[in-house]
Amino acid sequence: MWSIVEAKDVVKTIAKAEARIVEQYEFWKAIVRISGADALRALRGMNDEALAGRWKGFRSSRLSGQWRVIYRVEKDEVAVYVVRVSAHDYRR
Repeated sequence: MWSIVEAKDVVKTIAKAEARIVEQYEFWKAIVRISGADALRALRGMNDEALAGRWKGFRSSRLSGQWRVIYRVEKDEVAVYVVRVSAHDYRR
């Protein structure tokens, strides 16, 4: 079983998000906890992909047309670190 570590900003963002985004994020976390981040790549709607540039080393999964989860995987710890859940804007 994988652990998920969320940045403080993630918890605040999810608390303010629409119900459908919260549901999608909870679904995303359930997949990761049970099967790990590799399982996300098998789900077409998640559009899980490696990021480049400033976000190199991180991955992004789609929660909706606009919302994304940005995370990194630490296989040595069997942990996924969620650094941001936000509308599609990677400039920050």
